[in-house]
Amino acid sequence: MKIKSFSDKYEKKVKKIDKTPKRFVDYKWVITITICAFLISLFFSSLTEILVSHLNAIIGILIILFIIIIGVIFDMIGVSVTAASIKPFNSMASKKIKGSKTAIFLIQNAEKVSAFCNDVIGDVCGIISGSVGILISNVIALEFNLNVSLVTLILTALIAAITIGGKALGKSYAINKSDVIVFRFAKIVSFFRKEVK
Repeated sequence: MKIKSFSDKYEKKVKKIDKTPKRFVDYKWVITITICAFLISLFFSSLTEILVSHLNAIIGILIILFIIIIGVIFDMIGVSVTAASIKPFNSMASKKIKGSKTAIFLIQNAEKVSAFCNDVIGDVCGIISGSVGILISNVIALEFNLNVSLVTLILTALIAAITIGGKALGKSYAINKSDVIVFRFAKIVSFFRKEVK
C-alpha cells in the first residue's frame, strides 16, 4: 500500500510539473522527409557506385572518409540547433548582423532541422559509406590478392568505428559550441535563403 501511495503521489507531481503544450505530429513533414531521404540516398548511392567502380583503393578510401566527415558535420549541426540559445541571435538580429535571422529561423525549427541533418543526411551518409566500403573492399581484395570476406569485415568495422567515434566527438563539440556552429551554418544558409528584414 505504501509503494502504491508513493507512486500515485509521484505521478501527480509529474503531471503538475509537465505543463508543456502537446504538439500534433506533422504528417506532411514526415512524408516529405521520408521522400527526401529516399531521393538523396538513391542519388548519392548511384553516384558513388559509378565513381568508386572506376577508381583505385586509395581514392575509394578517401571518398569513404569524405562521406563520413559530411555525416559527422551534419550530425553536429543537428545537435547544435537543438542545444543553441535563441537570445544571442535576437540581440544580433536587432543589430542587423547577417545570418542572425537565419539562425533564429533554424532554432525555431530545431525539430525539423535536426531531423533533416541527423536522420536524413547523417543516416544516408552512414548507409552510403557502408555500401561504398563493400565496393572498395572488393577492389582492395583484387588489387592485393586478399580474401574478400576478411577485407569487407575489417573495412566495414573500421567505417563503423570511425563514424561512431567521429559523431561522439562531434556531439561533445556541438553541445559546448552550439551557438558558434549554428551561426556559422546560418551564414552559409543565408547565401541561399534570403533573410526576412
